[in-house]
Amino acid sequence: MTDDHKHGRNGNDHRDDHGNGGHSDHDKDITIVVNGREKTVTGKELSFAQLVALAFDTPPTGENIVFTITYRRGQGEKPEGSLVEGETVKIKKGMIFNVTATDKS
Repeated sequence: MTDDHKHGRNGNDHRDDHGNGGHSDHDKDITIVVNGREKTVTGKELSFAQLVALAFDTPPTGENIVFTITYRRGQGEKPEGSLVEGETVKIKKGMIFNVTATDKS
């Protein structure tokens, strides 16, 4: 499916690029790095939960599992920092995220 998306640049896959009142930034593909792997996402920000889902195909579960998210190469005033559950962060091309799961048992 990823190859189809790459080849869609000259096809009909990008029908949202035009005709939405000049707000095409919401549908723009942005490449970020999550746990050392490139990921392509859309939108202007990502939530804590979305980053966990990008980091793990099957996230670890359990009452003692705690996720930690740090980032760097971020937007303007806060180019690096950390995210806690329930927060979102504005994203930009090339931003780097590290998502770790810790068992607090």
